[in-house]
Amino acid sequence: MTEPAITPELVEAHGIKPDEYARILQILNREPNFTELGIFSAMWNEHCSYKSSKKWLRTLPTEGPQVICGPGENAGVVDIGDGQAVVFKMESHNHPSYIEPYQGAATGVGGILRDVFTMGARPIAAMNSLSFGEPPHPKTRQLVHGVVEGIGGYGNCFGVPTVGGEVRFHPAYNGNCLVNAFAAGLADADKIFYSAASGVGMPVVYLGAKTGRDGVGGATMASAEFDDTIEEKRPTVQVGDPFTEKRLMEACMELMQTGAVISIQDMGAAGLTCSAVEMGDKGKLGIRLDLEKVPVRERNMTAYEMMLSESQERMLMVLRPEKEAEAKAVFDKWDLDFAIVGETIDEDRFLIMLDGAVKADLPLSKLSSEAPEYDRPWQETAKAEALAPVPQVDPVDALKALISSPNYAAKQWVYEQYDTMVMADTVRTPGLGAGIIRVHGTDKALAFTSDVTPRYVKANPVEGGKQAVAEAYRNLTAVGAVPLATTDNMNFGNPEKPEIMGQFVGAIKGIGAACSALDMPIVSGNVSLYNETDGAAILPTPTIGAVGLIAHVDDIIGCDVRDGHELLVIGETHGHLGQSALLAEIFGREDGDAPAVDLAAEKRNGDFIRANRKLIRACTDVSDGGIALAAFELAEAAGVGLHMDHQHDDAFLFGEDQGRYLVACNFDAAEALMTAAGQAGVHVASVGKFTGQSLRIGNSEAPMEELSALYRESFAKAVG
Repeated sequence: MTEPAITPELVEAHGIKPDEYARILQILNREPNFTELGIFSAMWNEHCSYKSSKKWLRTLPTEGPQVICGPGENAGVVDIGDGQAVVFKMESHNHPSYIEPYQGAATGVGGILRDVFTMGARPIAAMNSLSFGEPPHPKTRQLVHGVVEGIGGYGNCFGVPTVGGEVRFHPAYNGNCLVNAFAAGLADADKIFYSAASGVGMPVVYLGAKTGRDGVGGATMASAEFDDTIEEKRPTVQVGDPFTEKRLMEACMELMQTGAVISIQDMGAAGLTCSAVEMGDKGKLGIRLDLEKVPVRERNMTAYEMMLSESQERMLMVLRPEKEAEAKAVFDKWDLDFAIVGETIDEDRFLIMLDGAVKADLPLSKLSSEAPEYDRPWQETAKAEALAPVPQVDPVDALKALISSPNYAAKQWVYEQYDTMVMADTVRTPGLGAGIIRVHGTDKALAFTSDVTPRYVKANPVEGGKQAVAEAYRNLTAVGAVPLATTDNMNFGNPEKPEIMGQFVGAIKGIGAACSALDMPIVSGNVSLYNETDGAAILPTPTIGAVGLIAHVDDIIGCDVRDGHELLVIGETHGHLGQSALLAEIFGREDGDAPAVDLAAEKRNGDFIRANRKLIRACTDVSDGGIALAAFELAEAAGVGLHMDHQHDDAFLFGEDQGRYLVACNFDAAEALMTAAGQAGVHVASVGKFTGQSLRIGNSEAPMEELSALYRESFAKAVG
């Protein structure tokens, strides 16, 4: 096959700007050929190079005594004591999931699981954060069904429990859904595997499934806005096989026990190109690949196609030469391909050969660590206009409006499609607060949560960024966990627009401040930009995934709400209604500022909850929908009624002030908590009692049975 001539149109089609192409010409001192152009396109696109975000990501706190490995590897690694570590990361598969919902979401799960077991960790938990357009939109139902089935289809077959997540709907996602996948695994702290190649003349080994044409150019496609040619991009979506991935994990874990592995990298975005370049660059080595040795499942594949294929379930390793036979035997046993496809070299070269012909010869370091880095112009988000007057509403009617919205209705339609109990270590399944997994063979447990409130971030990126971290902190605290660390998934529109870049910068500043104050460093993450269709951007959505440690399962704060329990609110309530769920769902408004986040109060109140866990029977944080929604969710989960003492106003009931928790406990414990709170300088107030079979707020009342049916059935009605 004759390679096409390099024209300005071809360069543009590869997502390379004219000034970037000029830089390529300067680096090479010649014109690149077609394969070389594809390699530059893959390595210099936004998805792989972080060229618009690197400057700001460097400002995030990434260190702490608990951090074993921060950003830059396949996943972050955090110490959990006793010689054990938790390995975790969150990553997006937004563009592929919009084009082909089932496979896009499924391969998103597959990719994040590989990031974890590449480090030598066996996956123990998965989560997902999903954002869709408004339910009546003609594409929303198809997307919801396809994405949820794809996540369940892959995760269930692979055999990892899905323990948490979130689902939201908003018109801003009509043309661009978000699928953020999280995975965590366990490893011995002294047996973590890294991706930096070492040693010259070491065999570069291809492992796993065969290479096909699926996903060619996927990383470049993920760094572009959508338009009306979206259906033509279907071939750039990968196809996943969870059973092959399960075998690949078992083979890798077995091989890691032999001492054969020098370095390992999964083939994710940009496939063979990105994995080889990253291994070589981190080890300050060159790589030579002989593509005729790559196992393929399609005939007559070109060097361009093989280098840019994003076929799934593949790994690249640098192995000790004396262990080759032993390594091959392991992969033969698991019926997976094992092929020596190249070697490390001591020159700064990425040399690609096919049947003896040179297909690419590039300076390897220029592809990765010297990719373009931009200081994009950014415009600070204007201060939100003052909140217009909010009419009073009947509190029970308002609550009905919230729990009948797919945003706040129960999500069991989603999580019942996921296996939440596989591996038999799940302590708390999705539905209320953080998910919990027991650390197998110990008394410890890990808690997992995923949080962001995009409308806050749009109104006030700094406070919205803070709030995403603070809510994650509260969700972990509410189950009794000490928050350890976070991973982020920064979903934004086109960074070349100063107002969008301003949202990104503001969110990073808020996230950084909160991670520092709450001792939750960022250890891994992902940036997904250009989430736009026909120039309309998504809401800024910096998803925060967080992990917390529970030293002993007896320290878990449960959901044991009983008739007669007191309902207390911990933290101050001022009645902030700006950007609230009440405004959005009942009045169709998104005005006013986001709630301010007092990080010192967050820390103080969180420490108070954990210090007094023995007095608490159930706890949840107060966020969207305020005290009224949080209290209803506690009562509904326990099957009891709730009477709130006085006729509070809407601002008290539905305000979204931060730093607050609702606590259920018996009368004696409530008195003890109030005494302890006074000594700790923490605000506490009694707001009601769990009793009867109805929800009563002041003079407004409805049977819990009626409310529960509304809460449990509304999501399926909206999307089914």
